[in-house]
Amino acid sequence: MVKKILLLGNPDLYKTSEEVKQGEDLTELIQDLHDTLMDYKQKYHAGRAIAAPQIGVRKRVIYFYVDHAITFINPVLTFPDEEKMEVQDDCMSFPNLLVKVKRYQRCTITYKTPEWKEEKMELEGDLSELLQHEYDHLDGILATMRAIDNRSFSLVERE
Repeated sequence: MVKKILLLGNPDLYKTSEEVKQGEDLTELIQDLHDTLMDYKQKYHAGRAIAAPQIGVRKRVIYFYVDHAITFINPVLTFPDEEKMEVQDDCMSFPNLLVKVKRYQRCTITYKTPEWKEEKMELEGDLSELLQHEYDHLDGILATMRAIDNRSFSLVERE
């Protein structure tokens, strides 16, 4: 079911999410994340991932859809080196705002699948940035809080 995406300023976006316990049924949450992401994609022609806190569920779950769906449960990010990149970050919680931030060029994410299998993935470039952005949502951190400076914000028009 398509859920309402919490918008910038909503106090629930700034709260830390809880770990998922083995055996918790995430079927409905994963479907809601999928439906909400696909609805956003259709409306804004953007969106590749969504974190559970963005629909008001304080669980450490990220739903990612680029070529296919991947659900990251209780993800842990690590960074193999210190190389960073500057990017214009956007967010479904503030669809008309871009924020200039620095993110790590590469990251490694370790996570559980819905079947509770441990997986590991190495990402770089835009996918590394995307996962860092979504991971921040799990800790109550928004891109606006990572802005490089007070001139790092720009508005965009979306059709």
